[in-house]
Amino acid sequence: MNNMVEFRNITKEYNGTPIIKDFNLEIKEGDFLAIVGSSGSGKTTLLKMINGLNVPDAGEVLIGGESLNNHNLIKLRRSIGYAIQGNGLFPHMTIEENIGYVPKLEGKSNEEISSIVKNMLNLVRLPERVKSSYPHELSGGQQQRVGIARAYANKPKILLMDEPFGALDTITRYHLQKDLKQIHQETGCTTVFITHDIHEAYILSSHILVLHKGKIQQYDETEKVWNNPGNSFVKELIAMVK
Repeated sequence: MNNMVEFRNITKEYNGTPIIKDFNLEIKEGDFLAIVGSSGSGKTTLLKMINGLNVPDAGEVLIGGESLNNHNLIKLRRSIGYAIQGNGLFPHMTIEENIGYVPKLEGKSNEEISSIVKNMLNLVRLPERVKSSYPHELSGGQQQRVGIARAYANKPKILLMDEPFGALDTITRYHLQKDLKQIHQETGCTTVFITHDIHEAYILSSHILVLHKGKIQQYDETEKVWNNPGNSFVKELIAMVK
């Protein structure tokens, strides 16, 4: 498989303090990568570099083998799906308008958007009748499903997810994890998923990256990380949930 995302010799500082230094990583096309680490380890910093919202102080990020510096960032961002904690839905828009937001920006016809909305609601296991509802009329779990539907609506090459299930109750979170895994298997979209929860990473991902203070503690296939922790930090992290 080809690299979908590549970080080359990345360094990022905030107020003179290095958050990430000499960081290198390759994410293959179709992978589901879970990035796990404590607060301040650099997870969200890396995530935002993928779409150019964060610019490294040194090094470069490549998308599809091409430097981010050569990409049209507006076009690139529209080709990326986003799902965040709290769903990020527009409260003044209906569910249909939320899901169809980027396709509309891309010039899709009303008929095409209607078809996309129908397909996306089916993808995330929501009844079509909710399309006329507003976000506040849905439960937290339903809102998060709509957030995922919107993220997939423009057939993204990459899906970025920043702790999307962090605010949900355990049962709702379990069902969304199960469905997201199935959706990834159906779509094959390259996914980068940030979480504090190593068990959630284990359930969802094909690969796990464990970060601590901006440094890679382990990066490997999920089962290898789970069964063969690379150092005491990773071992302790996994021991907490086993």
